[in-house]
Amino acid sequence: MSRYIDGHRGRFGVEPICRVLGVSASAYYQRATGERSRRVVEDERLLGVIGRVHKENYEAYGYRRTWKALLRAGETVPRCQVQRLMHEAGIRGAKRRGRSWRTTTPDPAASRRPDLVERDFTASGPDELWVADFTYLRCWEGMVFFSFVIDVFSRRILGWQLTSHMRTTPLLDALRMALSRRRHGADVQLVHHSDRGTQYTSIEFAQTLADHAVLASVGSTGDAYDNALAESFVDTFKTELITDRVWRTRTQLELAIVEYVGWFNQARLHGALGDIPPAEFETAYEKDLLGAALRSPSGLAPRSPNDHAPTTLTERPPQPT
Repeated sequence: MSRYIDGHRGRFGVEPICRVLGVSASAYYQRATGERSRRVVEDERLLGVIGRVHKENYEAYGYRRTWKALLRAGETVPRCQVQRLMHEAGIRGAKRRGRSWRTTTPDPAASRRPDLVERDFTASGPDELWVADFTYLRCWEGMVFFSFVIDVFSRRILGWQLTSHMRTTPLLDALRMALSRRRHGADVQLVHHSDRGTQYTSIEFAQTLADHAVLASVGSTGDAYDNALAESFVDTFKTELITDRVWRTRTQLELAIVEYVGWFNQARLHGALGDIPPAEFETAYEKDLLGAALRSPSGLAPRSPNDHAPTTLTERPPQPT
């Protein structure tokens, strides 16, 4: 190809020939001079950075989150360039697939608890609304079940447990872990929301919530939308960590989940939080409250309804006894 262009460039010019042949004129000049363009050199450097960021984040990010992560790392790069390089290199984010396995078994004999959330998964501060759920995972040693509790405000995983059975105990362990990290002095009552599974409607679980002055809330039977935020996390968790990886032992899986939870809370970029991690989001919230308190003559920090997503949890009636 280069020989043909060399033989006819005097008559037609390099660019017209390359255009007709459908080849790159810059590639021709590069081969002729032995020098690479600045764009090629920069693309190679940036592709190396993209590959490292992609690997460090469980290969979960598509081009948009990868671009956001690069900006946070100090790279001034347009999104279209990241998208182009990832496409050319075949670098893709995690893809959702498969069907869920049913873990919720409703208890028709259980007393009917109210739905205090009604699909409004918003909160104006930490420890106002928690959502909980559990799901199954597979490894070579058999089936295991992962239970968790998430703070709706910051999307932070507060408690979790991994066991080989679906009884109430691991769900209580996840709840107690979350309660041990609960902030003191909140001005609203905490609501714990889940599906209507027999584990969450058991007497032991209800008693634990009552002992810590937490309101119990459950959705309707067989409706994923009533616990949509928890269901969304299950989908994200399986897509980013479980799918396309081989888990030989429960110990290996548990260690991986420990690392994932740490990454999810401390480093993962969340679109619902303005593309920052949950820990950073909570820190920014606390700084805002402290700054407002220092500026307020009374030393109090009144919340502005425009600062965070509104919630009506404090206006809902308490759980009947």
